[in-house]
Amino acid sequence: MTWIQDYQPAGGLWVSALLAALPIIVLLVSLGVLRFSAHLSAALALVTALGVALLLYRMPAALAFDSAAMGVVFGLWSVAWIAFHAVYFHNVTVATGRFDAIKRVLAGFSEDRRLQALLIAFGFGALLEGVAGGGSPIAITAAMMAALGFPPVKAVVLALLANTAPVAFGGLGNPLIVLGRLTAPIMHLKQDQATELFSAAVGRQVPVLALIIPAFLVVVLAGWKRMLEVWPAVLTAGLAFAAMQFVASNYLSASLVDVLAALTAMATLWILTRFWQPATVWRFDGEEAPAVKSLGAAQAERGALYAWMPYIILILAIFLSRIGTIFKNLPVWLDLTKLLHKADWIFAWPGLHNHVVQHPPITAKDTPYAATLTIDFLFSPGTIALVAAVVAGFAMGGRAGLLLKTYRETLVQMRWALATIFMILAIAFVMNYSGATQTLGLALATTGVVFPLFSAYIGWLGVFLTGSDASTNSLFGPMQVISAQQLNLNPILAGATNTSGGVMGKMISPQNLSIGATAIGQSGKEGSLLRQTFLWSLLLTAVVGVISLLQATILTAMIPSP
Repeated sequence: MTWIQDYQPAGGLWVSALLAALPIIVLLVSLGVLRFSAHLSAALALVTALGVALLLYRMPAALAFDSAAMGVVFGLWSVAWIAFHAVYFHNVTVATGRFDAIKRVLAGFSEDRRLQALLIAFGFGALLEGVAGGGSPIAITAAMMAALGFPPVKAVVLALLANTAPVAFGGLGNPLIVLGRLTAPIMHLKQDQATELFSAAVGRQVPVLALIIPAFLVVVLAGWKRMLEVWPAVLTAGLAFAAMQFVASNYLSASLVDVLAALTAMATLWILTRFWQPATVWRFDGEEAPAVKSLGAAQAERGALYAWMPYIILILAIFLSRIGTIFKNLPVWLDLTKLLHKADWIFAWPGLHNHVVQHPPITAKDTPYAATLTIDFLFSPGTIALVAAVVAGFAMGGRAGLLLKTYRETLVQMRWALATIFMILAIAFVMNYSGATQTLGLALATTGVVFPLFSAYIGWLGVFLTGSDASTNSLFGPMQVISAQQLNLNPILAGATNTSGGVMGKMISPQNLSIGATAIGQSGKEGSLLRQTFLWSLLLTAVVGVISLLQATILTAMIPSP
């Protein structure tokens, strides 16, 4: 059975696009207006997506439900497997007590509140985003700063603002892995090749933001004058993070970007303070005595030298697994990447593969729509994170029973988040194979030359709704790529801008506002947090949009090519 997609099922493009967008509208209203839970909102949107596919697009029921099932399996392996084990790795560091040693080192870094904010909110928050993603960086860094004496609401605002530049590569690069795997068939590329191109493209956009964010944080905390007093620290943190973010995203692996960039920023800040200190120590009004120990006391803490061991193990594990992509033409016995890929399982989805036909203007001619899945059992960042968590757990003195208990607790912790992931991906696949995504792409293509600017706000809207850059790439990534193709723009740029623009929606996402407020015991303060971050979110998204527009028109050499 073959079925040909119809891109204007309602007779006109914009009417069809409005109806095609119903699943997204339902998700938006359920989350933002009715304030339903994320998993309930996703369930309602999935039912809507199936209804639109069956009733509007006249998609055969077997194909519609097959596409939803394929989306669930894709979500299980390509998203949930990675996200779950990234969080598990972090939970193991907490369960073994090593995380407490890290917190002691951070707390003793400096008595100056500006330097504390740079190290904890920007540096350590980026490390947590790179490893675990989700809301963990906001919850943990906000709670740490509040415990150190920061005003609680201010602590959350700083954590939210800092959780921007690293989000595109969060959870071991999961947003870009998802984007690459979903859009590779549309662009006729291999999945790993698409992911590498998106990683490189985003790595040429967000470093600009990384240069801005440290100064931005200190201005929000203490004002312009006080920021200028610590400009060496601001410049050091931003430049170190941005430089490593560019290098890792373009020449190493999307999974390593945030971890390496964050550790580089924290290390260079520490080195700087060995030779430089601000002329005066800035504290909050009315604060008389230092709230933390000196750096020397923190260094003397027993076990502090080994505080970062689990992250070193994780970096080493990821590096070894990607060694074949970093160093070409390695001997077979040394190319661990190629060996891990031998366990890959690539298969066509029964009943869906090549049963849907795309046609002009989406494709040059009538073309069967492939439906293949790659299960990279050993190469997946999720598998690598699991191995690193077990190795680090035993190295930190944990026993098998503790690791198993932590695994069960992580399952309970993430059960609803995982369910949401499955349904979001099911929605994306139903919309892709029914033709709804293509209809929206054709409609957005009518925005013409300003599409790159508009593209950033599409990503921003997605993260505002879902709280996740990976989910946003699932929902809007294919649509952005198709829109760019219709405008003869580089589809890599469109997907990258969806990702980079999305990170600016993180600070105003209801999910993350709730996480931040809960972390400091201030539930109900979400409205106050939103008011303090909303304008900054809009302005920073505009920066991403302008960068994208310049890349599309003047700075085209910045866009990576296959």
